[in-house]
Amino acid sequence: MGETPEGTERPGGRTKAVAAALVAALVVAVMLVATLTRGGDAGPAEETAGAGDAEEIEAPSTPTPTAGATWAGPTPPPADRALFAGRDDAPVTLVEFGDFQCPKCGTFARTTKPELMRRYVDTGVVRLVWRDYPTFGEESRRAAVAARAAARQGRFWPFHDALYARQPRRMNSGAINDGMLRDVARAVGLDVARFDADRRDPAVRGAVDADLTFGARLGVPGTPAFLVNGTPFFGAQPIEEFAKAIERARAGK
Repeated sequence: MGETPEGTERPGGRTKAVAAALVAALVVAVMLVATLTRGGDAGPAEETAGAGDAEEIEAPSTPTPTAGATWAGPTPPPADRALFAGRDDAPVTLVEFGDFQCPKCGTFARTTKPELMRRYVDTGVVRLVWRDYPTFGEESRRAAVAARAAARQGRFWPFHDALYARQPRRMNSGAINDGMLRDVARAVGLDVARFDADRRDPAVRGAVDADLTFGARLGVPGTPAFLVNGTPFFGAQPIEEFAKAIERARAGK
């Protein structure tokens, strides 16, 4: 997320891109974290028409807090607690909208998330919540469904980390296929037959599509995108920037 999205350097393009990001930030900021992360297992997905309309871009890299809006926003789909990490009573909730093909999501997962876990999640300060936002194509959706299937065996985060560790250099190259996903499943100790069955379950696929539709309706501009106690924070920022945002949220600012 360190660079400007492709195509925004043309005349007037940067202004439009920044405006779009600010609008998206306004929409996201008004969502209550308690609503975004309400407990319970994921149930049948909501209507997912329009999920494929999400823009296939990465989010801008500048954290953009916004406040003062009153619109309640779209109703979120149920959150699957297997996609949570950290204590339920943590003072800060960090929600990530991510895509398993997104290069900057991979950078965050491999370089920043481990330190966030050590400093803040494992110490009870932050609860980390994943929301699927597979905007980069069918392989993104395939990976998201596989991770949800791993979650049914209580192995979402190990699968998440292992999948990002093997992230292909090129998107939609065909590398994220059944064989690769089964290899990852075996590596993290899953029952592969059950994993395959769960990947075919319409409820698992529907949960991914529901998250994607929800993010698109919120106006999430790309990945990775985060909410820090409801305040938007875009991009694979350095750990120091996450730390600042977390401490502001912790102080109620």
